[in-house]
Amino acid sequence: MTNHSRRIVLIDPSPGREALAGRLRAQDYVVDIATDGATGADLALSQPPAAIISDLWMPGVSGVQLCRLIRSEPATCDVPFILRGEKNDRRERFWAERAGAVAYVQRGHLSELLRALDRAIGVSKADDSFFMQLAEARVDIRDRIASHLDKALFESVIAAEIRALATSDSVERLVDRFSQVFSQVCAYRWLALATETPAVPHGQAVQIGLHHAPAAREAAHLEAVVALGVDPDVPIVRFEDDDAIADAPDHAPIVRPILFGGNVVGRIAIAPGVEPVDEGLVTLVARELSGPLRLAVLMEQARWLADTDTLTKLINRRAFLDAVKRELPRAERHGYPFTLLLIDIDHFKSVNDTHGHATGDRALAAVASTLKHELRGCDLIARWGGEEFLVGLTSTDGTGGVIAADRVRTAIESLFVRSDDGDIVPLTVSVGVASRTSAEAFEGILERADRALYTAKELGRNRVVALPSRMSGTVHSIAS
Repeated sequence: MTNHSRRIVLIDPSPGREALAGRLRAQDYVVDIATDGATGADLALSQPPAAIISDLWMPGVSGVQLCRLIRSEPATCDVPFILRGEKNDRRERFWAERAGAVAYVQRGHLSELLRALDRAIGVSKADDSFFMQLAEARVDIRDRIASHLDKALFESVIAAEIRALATSDSVERLVDRFSQVFSQVCAYRWLALATETPAVPHGQAVQIGLHHAPAAREAAHLEAVVALGVDPDVPIVRFEDDDAIADAPDHAPIVRPILFGGNVVGRIAIAPGVEPVDEGLVTLVARELSGPLRLAVLMEQARWLADTDTLTKLINRRAFLDAVKRELPRAERHGYPFTLLLIDIDHFKSVNDTHGHATGDRALAAVASTLKHELRGCDLIARWGGEEFLVGLTSTDGTGGVIAADRVRTAIESLFVRSDDGDIVPLTVSVGVASRTSAEAFEGILERADRALYTAKELGRNRVVALPSRMSGTVHSIAS
């Protein structure tokens, strides 16, 4: 096989090309001259040279287009490409670099061109493989370039659509919006997006969003957790619709890591149906998802920090009030009852004064944990301030509120915490209960719950007291 280590393809439509070719030949280069991009591509693809020199801008096929084509062909992907321009312009140099050129040289600067050529050939791979160009080569080259540009434009549009998802304020919303975009360009059985760590502390290792067809609910779940290598009990946010297809499995899921700053922040998994999925497209999407996923996680973390009492991990007063603003109109519209429990740890000041604030903090955390264990997931549980907790029992009347309050009181009565000295510190609570009357504002319910709590303390603490209405003075009390 002929050694092509000194063969150069020079693409130059200007009258000065022969003079440049002569200077290159004087340096022992073998030079093939082309006056346009299509001819130059023929010469390069039919017999890959040691390097290609081309003008940046030319009629018909530009040097940028030609460089991208050469970079995309297996036979020439490693051939060094040097682009020349009329002036030392930052934008033209940028275009050349982004096209994949190893160097950009201003026209007329022969010494700089020769140095760039020597460097490029010195580090390029030796390869005697070649690509045989078909008949009607010019048409073929233009078709190839058009196809390459179409592919680049498609990828650019997809990348822009994915980057636009950065406005998602949660991982759940990101997965929903992403599935709406990706299902338009790719047919899949299911799509899963997982964060490497949870956005907020909730005791699980990974958070997953899963999009699938309604008929594939169980199969999609099982396949996704296997593909992502996570525990089957990890909570999954599901999106079910017919944008996903219900084909039988025919291809293995494609899994890609999502990297941000060199660190894995998540993973994407896509299960093809009968038709395969373009793996390069999945790789592109995984790359572009890194920013939106990171921002969605940061937004969730910021919201969690703003809404959460960091000691007890319960929502704080502000978040509770926001939740009640949404809950009370719903209860009014549907005629659902709503009940408040105002809970106060008995003799909490004494716990702090006698055993120290660290013991007091442990007592607060223990009570918070008991509340989450004893109450429903739909109930609103907040640290109201100091040693007070406020609970909003949704769809619960006064009788149900008293039962729930006493269940909580009994559970806390069995609690104890240890001081730093090892002393056992028992805990009890007093609870005020108030159920919402028709169209009553939150402030009115809270005022009655506060009066009920005050009554519970006056009656000896460690008890539940309910005030059933704004006007009634009737007290319902349950004590230990």
